Formats: sequence, structure tokens, C-alpha cells
Amino acid sequence: QLQLVESGGGLVQAGGSLILSCTASGDDYSINDMGWYRQAPGQRRELVAVVLSDGSIKYHDTVKGRFTVSKDNAKNTLSLQMNNLKPEDTAVYYCNYYSDVTGVSWGQGTQVTVSS
Repeated sequence: QLQLVESGGGLVQAGGSLILSCTASGDDYSINDMGWYRQAPGQRRELVAVVLSDGSIKYHDTVKGRFTVSKDNAKNTLSLQMNNLKPEDTAVYYCNYYSDVTGVSWGQGTQVTVSS
């Protein structure tokens, strides 16, 4: 597994913006998927956005048009630009990394709270 370090969470008013960042450290230069998941209290962890190894990107329906994910393959970093945030976006956001070499890795999570 790799170590994933997230940053950028916080408290923001509805309609505001935040940027989350994730850096993967470790000796893995294989093809990989990186994505963001979130988990609200009492809810299951759900996929927010993912950049697959073929370069394709998938978003949860509720964030399409508001969130943008980007990946720097050279640096093994992943960012999530979140605009027009809503109270229902409140959750702990987790960075996720998968490769055939290292398997699945998770970050420690960063709290995003959106006030109404």
C-alpha cells in the first residue's frame, strides 16, 4: 500500500468552494486509478469522482457540473475542485488509490462541512 496524504477540507458556506488535494507517496509507478470518496454520518461511503487508468473520469451524479477532479500522473497527486457546495456535500472525504501492484490504499480523510 501507499501512503496518501489529504489536505484542503474545512468549513464553508453553501455556494462556496473548496479544493481538496491528495498526494500518494511510495515506490509505485504503475498504472493506477485515483479517486475521491465521501462518507456522511450514518451513510455508506460513496464514490465522488475517479480518474481511471485509461484517463477516463467518472463523477457521482450529484456533483456533476460542480466538482472537477484532476490528476497529475508524474507527481501522483489528485485534486478535487468543489464549487457551489451544498449542505448535503458535508462528509469526510477520502482519497483512494488502486494499482495492480499495490492494491487499494486510503487516505486518513478530511472533513468538509457546508453550512446553510
